[in-house]
Amino acid sequence: MKRVVFVSSSGGHFTEILKLEKLFKNYEYLLVTEKTEITDGYKDKYHMQFLKYGPNKNKLKYIWTILYNIIKCISIIIKFKPETIVTTGAQVGGIMCFLGKIAKKRIIYIESLAKIDSLSVTGKMVYKFADKFYVQWESLVKKYEKAEYIGRLM
Repeated sequence: MKRVVFVSSSGGHFTEILKLEKLFKNYEYLLVTEKTEITDGYKDKYHMQFLKYGPNKNKLKYIWTILYNIIKCISIIIKFKPETIVTTGAQVGGIMCFLGKIAKKRIIYIESLAKIDSLSVTGKMVYKFADKFYVQWESLVKKYEKAEYIGRLM
């Protein structure tokens, strides 16, 4: 069975990745997100690993959180050995996609429902190397030739 990492930041991005739940049963999957009070409550329902949640208010602490998450993502890629990485963003999804691309993994990016007229910061970065790039608004297909419209996850 193919191994797939589904990764997202907490909050709305996590809500969107959970809309793909029906796909989980088709793969040996790992759900990766930031650990918060809300996401921690899902650990008994899904096969999960957590990254550090790091708001960028304290720049020094934020840098250490990013470094920790990079090391944790490398560890996940090495140990779980996914063939594909699917993300709805944001920052931690971008980190996992970048490292996954270096490791020659298939990258699937789903742009946030909130992005109607332009791509998110993470979307702009991952767009350059994603194997598949999906958007939830038809208006974005007209602006980004590589984008494919999939409709709303929510």
